[in-house]
Amino acid sequence: MMKNILQLIPVLFIVATIDKGGVYAFQLSPITSSTRCRHQHHQHQGSISRASIITSLQSSLDYHGSNTNDSLDPLASSSSSQSEANMKKKDLRTLQRFLEVECWKLPTIRTLDSTLLTVSDACKQINRIVQRAQTDDLYGAAIDPVTGQLAEVNVQGEVQQQLDVLCNTLMLRAFCGASNNAICAVASEEEPLPRSCADVMGYDTTNSATSNIFTSGEYVAVFDPIDGSKNIDSSLPVGTVFGIYRRPEGVEFEKDGLNLDSFLQRGTEMVAAGYCLYSATTVLVLTLGSGVHGFTLDPDKQTFLQTHPNMRIPDVGSLYSFNEAYSRDYNEPVQKFLKNMKETGKMGGKKVSSRYVGALVADVHNVLINGGIYGYPADRDNPQGKLRLLYESAPMAMIMEQAGGAGSTGYGRILDVLPPQPHSKKSRKGGDNDDEEFDLEKEAEKGIHVRVPTFLGSVENVFELDQFHKYYGDDDE
Repeated sequence: MMKNILQLIPVLFIVATIDKGGVYAFQLSPITSSTRCRHQHHQHQGSISRASIITSLQSSLDYHGSNTNDSLDPLASSSSSQSEANMKKKDLRTLQRFLEVECWKLPTIRTLDSTLLTVSDACKQINRIVQRAQTDDLYGAAIDPVTGQLAEVNVQGEVQQQLDVLCNTLMLRAFCGASNNAICAVASEEEPLPRSCADVMGYDTTNSATSNIFTSGEYVAVFDPIDGSKNIDSSLPVGTVFGIYRRPEGVEFEKDGLNLDSFLQRGTEMVAAGYCLYSATTVLVLTLGSGVHGFTLDPDKQTFLQTHPNMRIPDVGSLYSFNEAYSRDYNEPVQKFLKNMKETGKMGGKKVSSRYVGALVADVHNVLINGGIYGYPADRDNPQGKLRLLYESAPMAMIMEQAGGAGSTGYGRILDVLPPQPHSKKSRKGGDNDDEEFDLEKEAEKGIHVRVPTFLGSVENVFELDQFHKYYGDDDE
């Protein structure tokens, strides 16, 4: 009898081969701590029951546990003073305390502490959803509860999935529901147009008395609720990205409590940005414009603790993170940059190493910790790249710059890019004029969902790539 145990992230899998009868995969349920059979291949011609597989697997685990005289739970309490000393918790500052102090020090963001704390709670909930996606019925296309039909195609041209809808709802309510009216409107990767918080919270936006409830808010929020969701089926990391902009002075709200001009700003106008990484550990990385700090979720207390104060990216790194499957479609400067790096075997004077997960948050976090460069260039099919400026590239660029790194399009600083401005000042509620609403959606897509080539990382590495654009790029860029 041969058994192999393999742990993957962010959930625990046990993969077993039994009597050469087939390969079975079991996932640990975070709710019941029991295993459920998720995949089976090459089934034996004879009958092998699930119960016999689990019994056999459990016997093996019991056998190894009895030999070591240890509990299967490495964190279980022990009478040994040595064990207790080894498992002692670090004395770390909580996210709540950090926000209280930092927002008190910075009057410009003093009202955002409760908002950011609630966003962290939403990240905890999304983390649980990601862990339960395999064992619970959270896969597949979303169903409209009213019509019973498949959910609409989102602005990216994809049928919305249950995970996308659920995580999007959590983030919408986190920004609008507990912000003490600090946030007046939100824009999501999952929705074609921004929404006023009055709309998010279910108020009648056609009524002037209720549509103006949140208009006293000084900020607007943007986010991608679940980046890299295709990774979940392979138990690979995924993440959430968000940014907060101050609403420009003098911007007038329209009849539904919304104005696109509040969102179509340069990244330099952001007051806060962050991301949550759901991986081997759940990490929240946050900047309030005065440095970058990392917080790890304590799985026992379900509290974010400051484990990475004052994060700084190395000035130069050897790590590069590009999807090289598309390298032939990249523009000439990027191709020459990658070719030169491989031929010399060095980048920034260091031996190169490649890592690519396929989730923006995971790849950028790896570069932030170790130094190097992350790139999602333009290609033949996507001449402007695929990452959205407003709620992906700009928040990540702010984090990188605050950590001592850089963010570039190859031709300039990401935070200096101004999204396309609408040519008309039409209300989002176009009334009976379908053309009017269609025009506005088209204008909104140009600005809210505009894409840019994105390069993030250590200053020396990003500078080197920019030099290749300078010498080999098109003159009209």
